[in-house]
Amino acid sequence: MGAGRDDPWRRGPVRALGAMSGTSLDGVDAAMIETDGETVTGFGEAAYRPYSDDERAVLRAALGRWEGPEVDAAAEVVETAHAELLATFEDVDVVGFHGQTLAHDPRGRGTLQAGDGRLLAEVLGRPVVWDFRSADVRLGGEGAPLAPFFHFALARHVGAAAPLAMLNLGGVGNLTWIDPAAARPEDTGALLAFDTGPANAPIDDLVARRTGERRDEGGALAAAGEVDERIVERFLGHAYFYRMPPKSLDRDAFAALAEAVAPLSDADAAATLTACAAAGVMRAMEHCPAPPERLLVTGGGRHNPVLMAMIEAGVDCPVQPVEAAGLDGDMLEAQAFAYLAVRVARGLPTSAPGTTGVRAAVGGGTLSRPGELVVA
Repeated sequence: MGAGRDDPWRRGPVRALGAMSGTSLDGVDAAMIETDGETVTGFGEAAYRPYSDDERAVLRAALGRWEGPEVDAAAEVVETAHAELLATFEDVDVVGFHGQTLAHDPRGRGTLQAGDGRLLAEVLGRPVVWDFRSADVRLGGEGAPLAPFFHFALARHVGAAAPLAMLNLGGVGNLTWIDPAAARPEDTGALLAFDTGPANAPIDDLVARRTGERRDEGGALAAAGEVDERIVERFLGHAYFYRMPPKSLDRDAFAALAEAVAPLSDADAAATLTACAAAGVMRAMEHCPAPPERLLVTGGGRHNPVLMAMIEAGVDCPVQPVEAAGLDGDMLEAQAFAYLAVRVARGLPTSAPGTTGVRAAVGGGTLSRPGELVVA
């Protein structure tokens, strides 16, 4: 639905609240920013709501499914967790609600994010922008990654004068190359973005299966192991790495990695999966239109010193956590959906041929307001 005459985003910068529940399935991040959908003028409060073990099990059971009771149960978990967290924020003009990606097949069935933004708008009493990916997929895009337009705004915010790259190491890795000299993020040559390959997801899944822990804390397990280079070589032979970007992945697109490392010790398996994640990034950097001045890393993977060291050893520019540029790597994805929500509300594009492969710049997302939900 379009914006009404009294909507605050028609008058300049607003307070937007974004939320993100990523492929690592750890919990919900929420963060405020002040923006007009083009320039970021300020950052606000942030909060985190972890999923319980039971909630995480419900979400895992729904991964890869498109419908059925597992999907319904996952949606309820996602909606409840978001409602609890987002209700704690005050003075919010608009909410960006990504939901939880359960299945992603842009060349087939499309993309599915659990959670109903209409219900959230009703519960919160605030306008909610949601379903960010569907319009892009309908127009031939990958539907992911969607943070690159925000990355462009951040490059301007930190005063970048030369091309730089931003790497998100979540469950899946994704890279954004940015030319801050471009006038707009949708302009030809302004951005190139795509998924690099699996990042934390295979490592987290391995650690959960073998030790019962949620992650390889501090990369300690990988640091104690030896990389099986043969597995890494076979990994890089996957057809995905021969596709030109933009391109995207489902969380479990490389599920065969679990079988490949099954004979290895816990430490060697963790080291090998970490090396695979780094190798995907190295291969991705070869696609940059021009060498970036530096690579800024966001997402949980930046806390893994083994992964960061592997990446730094394999690329030709400085590798730094985004905090080196004064940004918040824990909340950047949530901030991105706050930013995108304002762009949707203002009728601005949220993806372009260089970010998702969509045929033309498109504004994805649905704006729902309190009072619009009709209950049968």
